[in-house]
Amino acid sequence: MICRPAAVRALASRANGVVVTRRALIQAATPAFSTLAGRTSLTASVPVSAQPPAFRFLSTAAAAEPAAAPAAASTKQPFVPTPERKYEHFVNVEVTDKGVGIVRFDCANQSVNTISFAVKDEAKKMWAEEIQNNPNVKSVVFTSAKKAGFIAGADIKDIKKLEDKQQLLGIIEDGIDFFKNTLRAKNIPLVCAIDGPALGGGLEWAMWCDYRICTDSPKTKMGLPEVKLGLLPGFGGTQNLPKLVGVQAALDMMLTGKDIRPDKAKKMGLVDLVVAPQSLEKVAIQCAEELANGTLKPKRKSKSTMNKLLEDNQYGRKIIWNQVEKMVNKQTNGNYPAPFAIMQCVEHGLMNPGEEGLRNEREQFAKLAATNESSALINIFEGMTAMKKHSYGDAGHPVKNVAVIGAGLMGAGISQVSAEKGKYTVMLKDKDDAGVGRGMAMITDSWKGKLKKKRMTQYAVNKNTSNVIPLTDDNPIWEKHFSQADVVIEAVFENLDLKKKIVADMERVTPDHCVFATNTSAIPITKIAEGAKRPENIIGMHYFSPVPMMPLLEIIPHAGTSAAATATAFEVGTKQGKTCIVVKDVPGFYVNRCLGPFLVEVSALARDGASLEMLDKSMTKFGMPVGPVTLADEVGVDIASHVASFLSEADLGVRMTGGDISLLQEMVNKKWLGKKTGQGFYTYPKGKGKKKFINDEVKAYAKQFVKEDLKLSEKDIQDRLVSR
Repeated sequence: MICRPAAVRALASRANGVVVTRRALIQAATPAFSTLAGRTSLTASVPVSAQPPAFRFLSTAAAAEPAAAPAAASTKQPFVPTPERKYEHFVNVEVTDKGVGIVRFDCANQSVNTISFAVKDEAKKMWAEEIQNNPNVKSVVFTSAKKAGFIAGADIKDIKKLEDKQQLLGIIEDGIDFFKNTLRAKNIPLVCAIDGPALGGGLEWAMWCDYRICTDSPKTKMGLPEVKLGLLPGFGGTQNLPKLVGVQAALDMMLTGKDIRPDKAKKMGLVDLVVAPQSLEKVAIQCAEELANGTLKPKRKSKSTMNKLLEDNQYGRKIIWNQVEKMVNKQTNGNYPAPFAIMQCVEHGLMNPGEEGLRNEREQFAKLAATNESSALINIFEGMTAMKKHSYGDAGHPVKNVAVIGAGLMGAGISQVSAEKGKYTVMLKDKDDAGVGRGMAMITDSWKGKLKKKRMTQYAVNKNTSNVIPLTDDNPIWEKHFSQADVVIEAVFENLDLKKKIVADMERVTPDHCVFATNTSAIPITKIAEGAKRPENIIGMHYFSPVPMMPLLEIIPHAGTSAAATATAFEVGTKQGKTCIVVKDVPGFYVNRCLGPFLVEVSALARDGASLEMLDKSMTKFGMPVGPVTLADEVGVDIASHVASFLSEADLGVRMTGGDISLLQEMVNKKWLGKKTGQGFYTYPKGKGKKKFINDEVKAYAKQFVKEDLKLSEKDIQDRLVSR
């Protein structure tokens, strides 16, 4: 129900004041198993930009960054009002003949609208000058002048700039006063018209209105994601949302930070009306007129009998709090304060509605803003945002057509994200009809599943499907299609000779500008590029399985890869929805290079007497989503063994010493390959609802590797694994 816990509190107390993010922590300590032989993997990445400048880790897998251009002086000029544009964050207010004031957000010099301290102050000024004393204004519509969406959320930079977070108390109180008193002083209906994202402070603004209308655009989504930044909705969100959608639905939204799509928003009572984007402003103006003249009355969603029993009396709410608290404790192990603060604000607000609930909310917000957890999560948010940009210059040639070789699990996944998110025309090729048919079936089944869950329209399914062209080796028409490819991504078996043959075939049929990307997880890109006619166009693009779900993409240029090819790979990956990291062409690239020493330390801990159960329990309590033993089972003990063995013979030196990785190899010999075979470190009983367990044979096997029981504490295990 809630987002995965942070281990930041534990780390921050041990890091001498250095803020390391939750995600960076988890990713550094629990790196991914790569995809070998098309099997499932887990991914990890540590965006360098997310770490404080004074404490920047330099991985041996870090690619050399292009030389930075000299810093240019800021070109942003102070805003100067003109008759055509009076306000920096709003276009000029328009008043219709029937008295509807139209307030359009339009933050100057920004691609999206955000709620900042400056927006708050200018909104007060705009309201006083244009609305408050204008007798012609009978109602107001808030909307956006930007095509990008309504409001993307609060401007986090404002919070970061405040050294004393207690200053937030007065700032938030001033904002609440604007919503609660200034806007209400005129006693006119307020309508919010939403197209595109309305997140965080944007949705909170909408909830202060009397009537909310959103479009059915795929871009439209509403949510309160503050928990992901270690915060809570601080402008009345914890108080207003339960009134609209009920306590349980409100807690679910705020504790997960999930996005709500238009149909569900209407069903749960978050919005009053859903319309086509083309009709939004017209319908919003009409609704504002009708609210003003009394012909339209907002209808709040009625609760079911069960929800009334649970939410409308203290005994029912006690059941809710008990259940939610159990779930929060289970998923956070007390490491993550924001969910608990959200629960407290909702509960306190129900018992103390009005000003007291709002006062408590802003106090809790200020406390959270001062925590290491929030600071770290904000760092990672900014780092992930920065990762969407690169410094490799122009891609040189626009990418419209992407060819994928190999229609297995990886190739099908790459094709899916290329068509669905990248909006590319995709050519998917396999050796025969059966192979490409299986790949197409995986893709279309995924889209049908999204259609069933209303995450995709029938039109989108049809359009995406039509953009994937199945091709086979035995039909020479593939060459004609590939002659139009801008990027080719191969996802075949890990065989160097096969990959080099594919390079030669592609260079024969593709245009000179075409970038050739290999999805290898282990073969050096330099070797694949040897003998190529256009080695500057060859690059590694290492995806993780299942591709549609896993966000990381390793981009691996070799020494001769051009900057244009790297830029092309980065831009394709970003459009596919991936977090791209550019890494060196070294054994293990980045992810597996982190994984190897981690696996060695797991075996070293087992040698020093740590039980399998203790290894898992210690790391989940620390904040990891799963422990190292479960992780090995999930992705395959054979894969873990392969990675450990491969990297032990690579260039990591002492980083791969100190343990006994034969622990894994012996399990492979016993066919204890993990969850996929029903037996790994854990036994996985068949049948729904049956829990995994470690049987006596596995326990006895693990004890054979113990050299000396050091009686390791939970903290010993945590420190050794995380610092490895």
